[in-house]
Amino acid sequence: MKYSNFFIPTFRETPSDAKIKSHVLMIRSGMIKQETSGIYSWLPLGFKVLKKIIKIIEDMHESHGINQILMPTIQSSDIWKISDRYDTYGKEMLRIVDRNNKELLYGPTNEEMITAIGKHFIKSNKNLPRYFFHIQSKFRDEIRPRFGVMRAREFLMKDAYSFDKDEKSGELTYENFFRLYLSIFEKLGLKIIPVRAPSGEIGGNLSHEFHLLLETGESKIFIDDIFLKSNFNDLKISEIKAINSFTDELYESLNISQSLIERKSTELGHIFLFGTKYSKSFDFKIDYDSDKIFPYMGSYGIGISRIPAAIIEGSNDDNGIIWPKEVSPFDIVLINLISKNENTESFCEDLYAELKTNNYDVLLDDRSERPGIKFSDADLIGIPIQIIVGKNFIDNKDVGIKTRKDSKELTVSSDNIIEFLKQMKV
Repeated sequence: MKYSNFFIPTFRETPSDAKIKSHVLMIRSGMIKQETSGIYSWLPLGFKVLKKIIKIIEDMHESHGINQILMPTIQSSDIWKISDRYDTYGKEMLRIVDRNNKELLYGPTNEEMITAIGKHFIKSNKNLPRYFFHIQSKFRDEIRPRFGVMRAREFLMKDAYSFDKDEKSGELTYENFFRLYLSIFEKLGLKIIPVRAPSGEIGGNLSHEFHLLLETGESKIFIDDIFLKSNFNDLKISEIKAINSFTDELYESLNISQSLIERKSTELGHIFLFGTKYSKSFDFKIDYDSDKIFPYMGSYGIGISRIPAAIIEGSNDDNGIIWPKEVSPFDIVLINLISKNENTESFCEDLYAELKTNNYDVLLDDRSERPGIKFSDADLIGIPIQIIVGKNFIDNKDVGIKTRKDSKELTVSSDNIIEFLKQMKV
């Protein structure tokens, strides 16, 4: 993509209402625009990051045999009344009445709807297990939306649901999703800590949250120091679950005697095993041999629109964002420092085409701006690799290759750029 065709409205000023670094940088880099309290538009740069995160999540779910579906954002109140959650969910639920005075709601979650779908289609244990996921906007009318997209009222969420024949099968599914979540967050470049959590409105007796340690995090967790000292990805799920680490709410309610480390964090995922809570409410039975049974269910959520903010919060410097390559909006930004020069413009166009041929996602800064502005914007939006074409190219046919993470710049022959990038494993 050429910069002249790509909408990136960057700002020099710090927005007055932004209290944490990620919110500041997402506004300044032109990723998001606030529409009203807790509701944001995702602009091209931010949406590109979201799509990369979504693709990772989709690919990893589908590789595990989990079917993607799409459920509506607007739900009937009827199914929530069946589960008795319509009146108990609280003021976070946005209730709507249509022109026929039918009670509707903007879905805060989808346990009721997926149970209704399961009851309609799943009739026998031979149809089990079944796993579904969808990626959809949710709405929860937060009392105090804050920190940009970290605590928004409308947000993008991945939620998955499982149907199993019994508790043992359900627990195995839960552990498989547990491992899948660790793999997803590792793929996203995030060191996540799983902690035991209360089930809350969702229900059930087994629940874990997945937290990213951040000094600006709005949550508190109490964790065993093993999570700070070792690579727990090598442990069995049963071993991880046995480690005493908790959300603050659960920690205080259990009166844990073990001395644990208190840390600030942000929750990015939450999984639940709620058993037959919803299948019983819906009288959802399936054939099992000569009997009828209630399927065993679970749900598994990831706050997708929180992830870019969480990454930025933990990966930035005074100049802007530092994206990991896995989710960076582009792999490379190609900066022409001498605009309206036939030699540099021709070279940049040829190199741009060659990079794309080699499957690099490239942003070509073809603007007629001062070098200082181009450098400042490149650092602000945080693309991992900068290729700089300037006076060195005119004099020696050399270009600069700068890594955003450590600001190191190397001089490379213009004939050797692709090979050099491959050696860098870009």
